Amino acid sequence: MNKNILIVEDEPAIAELQRDYLEMSGFLTEIAVNGEEGLEKGLSGKYDLIVLDVMLPKLNGFEVCKKIRDELDIPILMVTARREDIDIVRGLGLGADDYITKPFKPAELVARVKAHLSRYDRLKGRRTSSNEVEVRELRLDPDTRCTFMRDEEVMLTTKEFELLHFLALHPNRVFSKDQLFERLWGIDSLGDTQTVTVHIRKLREKIEPDSANPIYIETVWGAGYRLRG
Repeated sequence: MNKNILIVEDEPAIAELQRDYLEMSGFLTEIAVNGEEGLEKGLSGKYDLIVLDVMLPKLNGFEVCKKIRDELDIPILMVTARREDIDIVRGLGLGADDYITKPFKPAELVARVKAHLSRYDRLKGRRTSSNEVEVRELRLDPDTRCTFMRDEEVMLTTKEFELLHFLALHPNRVFSKDQLFERLWGIDSLGDTQTVTVHIRKLREKIEPDSANPIYIETVWGAGYRLRG
């Protein structure tokens, strides 16, 4: 079954280029030309992934991302013409799974889309009942994609859950940002390990009693991160 991709982009030439390359790769696509249209279509539940531009008329990409993420956990790939870290951090902090900066090669976009859809499908497709992982007061259930801290449910995005679940499967083991990026995003040379840093920060805000002094996800300076068992 072909996957449905929503492209939210107000520049016709860019939107058509994205559409052409995604359709050549076997995806079904639809284009929204402003933020309001993108939000309405994105919330319809018809799409498997959204490619979302940041700078949009009527409603910007950050607002669209937040409103969609409040309702759905499908992958969101944000597109920005600016390379400032603040834009990237803001987008990821609002629930985007990844970002890509203009100008980009169409093949890079296709690779990102395929990687996120593949990982999302694998995560949603787990159906065994004995996969719960517990680390102290943290409990993760990959069958339902639910996370609990001290028996209180914590709402995570798909990528946040993947990252935390991976660390929980390997308690006390240190992973570098490069290792985590390659393992969870799977596109060795096409991304930015800043993505990992932002997701770690968001996880700490959600599961740590004090995110400034983490007791679960620890930074091992010069080496990477570990989930302390």
